Amino acid sequence: MTRSLKSVCTILVTLIFVLVFVGSSFALWGTKELEYEKIAVKFAREVERGGYKILSTEELKQWIDQKKDMLIVDTMPYEDSYKKQHIPGAVQFEFPIPELTSLDDKTKEAYEKLLGNDKNRTIVIYCGFVKCTRSHNGAMWAVKLGYKNVYRYPGGIKAWKEAGYTMGKGE
Repeated sequence: MTRSLKSVCTILVTLIFVLVFVGSSFALWGTKELEYEKIAVKFAREVERGGYKILSTEELKQWIDQKKDMLIVDTMPYEDSYKKQHIPGAVQFEFPIPELTSLDDKTKEAYEKLLGNDKNRTIVIYCGFVKCTRSHNGAMWAVKLGYKNVYRYPGGIKAWKEAGYTMGKGE
């Protein structure tokens, strides 16, 4: 084989390798982006409508480790979820998944009793995972009831568990 033919073959093999590598990278890069965008936009709009703040799994873990004075509210069903697993120290108050435009007086009164009289208290509200909107309802209604330091923990019990953190059970 001549030297120029070897060079051309080397360039072709390299080019094929690069195209295969780059092509597969681009294929992965765009996977499910539209779905992620829909989830992100829906979440951002919930936060905007709700008027609450958000925090990450790592931030919540730090707050717990620092023994920050806060109330953690699990909005999942008691028997099917909270009793089986919850974030240590959390109390339970179930909210439905569809966005609540109103709360009956009995539910409003029970929720305010759970949240307490201190409207400046830090309150963290979570549910199962990012797409679950129970925590949105809980956080939004805490804000509507006049609480000032309300946080939604969007990753919920699924993110807490994936991080390998201790789970509470029973109660």
